[in-house]
Amino acid sequence: MQLHIAEYPQLRLIAWNRQDDDFIEEGEALALYERNWRYVDQTQLSLKERQLIDRLVNQYGNGVFHI
Repeated sequence: MQLHIAEYPQLRLIAWNRQDDDFIEEGEALALYERNWRYVDQTQLSLKERQLIDRLVNQYGNGVFHI
């Protein structure tokens, strides 16, 4: 499944080298979050984006968020 980068502000921040209208595979999104977590402003995460991260961790990370 693919995600629209522009729908998730912190994902957009860490996917700075992609276009706003790009789509990204969910597993790749989790890898981006994990590699770049230090750049994510956790206080600015929306509920929608937090739920996305939780779902990605459960589905693609086997419940482990490698940060």
